[in-house]
Amino acid sequence: MEKQMAIRLISLSILVIATAAAIDKSPKAVEKWFKNLPYAKQKTTKFHFYFHEIFAGDNETAPVIAQANITAQSPTFFGMVRMFDNPLTIGPEPNSRKVGRAQGIHGATSMTEIALFFDFNFVFTTGPYNGSTLSVVGRVAESQEYRELPIIGGSGIFRLAQGVATAKTYFSNNTTVIVEYNIIVRHY
Repeated sequence: MEKQMAIRLISLSILVIATAAAIDKSPKAVEKWFKNLPYAKQKTTKFHFYFHEIFAGDNETAPVIAQANITAQSPTFFGMVRMFDNPLTIGPEPNSRKVGRAQGIHGATSMTEIALFFDFNFVFTTGPYNGSTLSVVGRVAESQEYRELPIIGGSGIFRLAQGVATAKTYFSNNTTVIVEYNIIVRHY
């Protein structure tokens, strides 16, 4: 009996702690958050993880959703648009621990080089940032070793976030690309 009571108390404590750690996203809570913003201390957070995109095969995470009439003849895939939902992992191995998803859209925007326009969110699904997002918009020129993308906002813990995502191709073949991301972001 005492053992069951102790287990129930521990479970209840975990539930209370988890609920207290969650960010209230109601309109009144957001308004209160903004009123307190002048007194908030800005924080800097760094991340390092890998983005896994599969664009062909059974486990495709980035299907083509549109393409121009000239895409098939274009050496740069100009006009091809993909929607993606790619896993984010701690290490480069596909079975590495997942920390979230990259969800969004990219399209080939250059007729002279392989370059993509990206509009997506890093969606965190574990740990202290679970449920929070970082919003990214920018251009990626595949010929560059390091590609810099601006972080233009976020949600949850990352409300009003600003920062930079640096991307570097770790691995690429005919069906898969693995991209290493280093993120530095300021938030409140």
